[in-house]
Amino acid sequence: MLARTASDLFWLARYMERADYVARLLQIAEKMSAVRVDGKVDSEWHSALVAAGVYPAFERSALPLDEVNATHYLAFSRDNPSSIASCLETARRNARSVRTALTAEMWEAVNTSWQELAGFEAAPLAPDQLGTFLEWTKARIGLFHGVCSNAMLRLDGFHFVRVGQFLERADNTARLLDVKYHVRSGSELLDFYQWMAILQGLGARRAFRVIYKADVSPVYIADLLLARREFPRSLAFCLKQITEHLDAIDKHNSTRVASCKQVAHSLYAQLRFARAQEIVDAGMHDYLTDVIERCDLLGVEIGKGHYF
Repeated sequence: MLARTASDLFWLARYMERADYVARLLQIAEKMSAVRVDGKVDSEWHSALVAAGVYPAFERSALPLDEVNATHYLAFSRDNPSSIASCLETARRNARSVRTALTAEMWEAVNTSWQELAGFEAAPLAPDQLGTFLEWTKARIGLFHGVCSNAMLRLDGFHFVRVGQFLERADNTARLLDVKYHVRSGSELLDFYQWMAILQGLGARRAFRVIYKADVSPVYIADLLLARREFPRSLAFCLKQITEHLDAIDKHNSTRVASCKQVAHSLYAQLRFARAQEIVDAGMHDYLTDVIERCDLLGVEIGKGHYF
């Protein structure tokens, strides 16, 4: 496989996964702001921008920090390369470059999403319409991953798509968990509703009840999102998938890819045997900062040419 093709497949999956994450992040922020009783709802939108990794850029824009501006910046702003609209546009550009490496269904999932996006951008969205747009985004990304899983040959192209998808998901889950632990509300009741919003936004409420059968606890939630390989959005699950797909990519010099695999396998081992209570006691923020930095390092190692 050509290096350019591998790179475009990798980033196609990353941008599609990022669009899904930002949609979920907006839903979580909306639910969190709705349960605020102290009037400090702007803090939820600040947290959303931080979790998306775009707060410094938003601050430079000099826009007032409120729900309207934060929502537009995360959903539609072309000045934000991580907005949902920007992600779908960039994903389509990558898909178009490697159209012959995709199945017809994968191309249609990406191209149709890009075409339908214009209908949502045509006019400012009312609050109820924003919810419709976010659900549409999640459904379109789910369709893309579904047709990829069901129809794409298990060759190198498929493995690059999956590595991109799960690397992006791991990074996003870590950032979301870090922001919530770093920005505590000071109210047990408010914390409860905010944790429930995160579980619901990640599609994890039922998984949490099935595994823990207990009241909502930050330690249990950290355990679910860090170490439980049964849950497909946990860091351990994502790194397990990354290591398996990296190992499955054929016809590469083992010496050149050794450092890349070493980063992935060492991070997976760390997460596989993580103990949430010990991490919380020692400092969740420092732990997650290290995980995020190592995910970034893994992306750099892949992009430097060890695989591409």
